[in-house]
Amino acid sequence: MGLNSLSGRFLMLTVIFVMLAEVFIFVPSIARFREEYLLARLERAQIASLAQIAGDGMISSELESELLANAGVYNVVLRRDEVRELVLSSPLPQSVSATFDLRERSPAMLILNAFDVLLTPENQVIRVMGDPVRGAGSLIEVTLDTAPLRAAMLDYGGRIFMLSGVIAVITALLLFGAVQRLIVRPICRVAHHIGSYAEAPEDARRIITPTARVTELREAEEALAAMQTQMTNLLRQKERLAQLGGAVARVSHDLRNILSTATLFADRMEGSDDPAVARAAPKLVGALSRAVNLCEGTLAFGKAEEPPPRLARISLCELVEDVLESERLAAEGGAVEFDVDVPAGLVLRADSEQLFRVLANLVRNARQAIEASGEPGRIAIAAGEGDQEWWILVSDTGPGLPEKARDHLFTAFQGGVRKGGIGLGLAIAAELVRGHGGRLELQRSSEAGTVFVIRLPKSADSPPRPEEAPADAERSAA
Repeated sequence: MGLNSLSGRFLMLTVIFVMLAEVFIFVPSIARFREEYLLARLERAQIASLAQIAGDGMISSELESELLANAGVYNVVLRRDEVRELVLSSPLPQSVSATFDLRERSPAMLILNAFDVLLTPENQVIRVMGDPVRGAGSLIEVTLDTAPLRAAMLDYGGRIFMLSGVIAVITALLLFGAVQRLIVRPICRVAHHIGSYAEAPEDARRIITPTARVTELREAEEALAAMQTQMTNLLRQKERLAQLGGAVARVSHDLRNILSTATLFADRMEGSDDPAVARAAPKLVGALSRAVNLCEGTLAFGKAEEPPPRLARISLCELVEDVLESERLAAEGGAVEFDVDVPAGLVLRADSEQLFRVLANLVRNARQAIEASGEPGRIAIAAGEGDQEWWILVSDTGPGLPEKARDHLFTAFQGGVRKGGIGLGLAIAAELVRGHGGRLELQRSSEAGTVFVIRLPKSADSPPRPEEAPADAERSAA
């Protein structure tokens, strides 16, 4: 145990604080000891003077010297009946250096006088005055040496400091043991668990089990256990996602090759003599091209990145019609109606393939939600522009998003909005819109339906500011 350890520092601080407390106790105690010492000398001197008075002044000089020696003073003066009388006397070895009146004393003055005695090693003769006990006069005055007083004070102070040291050591050891058991050991245990968990964070057996009895340490262990549990689950999820990503990448790679072959056959169908086949061939080629691009995009997503958008001026109305044409074919029994409120001349700068994927995902999700409810519904796409951005509203009259789905709506594999969904579509859509410098937002969702808004900036140098879509456009879209 070193001084840099928690236990060592706590031990030293305990000793220091206990000693400081004893110092604050020592200062008034030593002053009180000096006062009691002087009061005791006054009382002895009064008893000796009463012997002189009782003998009517006829005691011998030897007995007088013995009385003064027993009292520890050189002379005694009593004031009785307004008469000041030198009752006992002996020669003074030196002149009186100071006079102290114990009848007028304050705590501060007693402390200063006590330390003055302690800090003066030379012997001095002092005069002390006080009130006689039991009313035997109005004043008693004695002269005495300071050397015996200083020796008694040093002996008393030494005993106080020795006792203080013993108390400090015992207190420090007791507190050290308590801190070692209640704080240091649990902290060391937490540190050990952190190191053990860091070696294999995917091993759930290494998650700490809270056992501390101290409330703060128990809360720290519970917070650490929650964090480790969350981290372990995330690592497992990341591992599964990595495996899934590898599998999807392989499937996408093979599927891309198959779709490329199908595209070649679709190209040949354009030369068919059948008018229906000739009309359907371009649509089939476009669908296959998008499927190939989707496979390539999936491979890019497996690398944790989407290809940068190829910005070009596109007609939004034509792009929306392409999206809705495939969705109309997929709608079951005409239960879903489609409305478009996009200005025919609205042209914006975007990647047509990526924007097609975003709109197709939103419209497909809306259609599937309406069909799952078993009730007829309507999907509307509206668009417009402001000073700094274009906005596109995609709304439906479906049942709305579940509360759980809204919390992680744009998080991959966590924001699934339908049964069987994997929650990847909206995450990819949001990432594609962010690649344009814009935002995909959930404007509202309730039992009356859901509204998504796509915001695309007109300037690539500055991010778009939040601009509300016009109220009439939103109403028409909803």
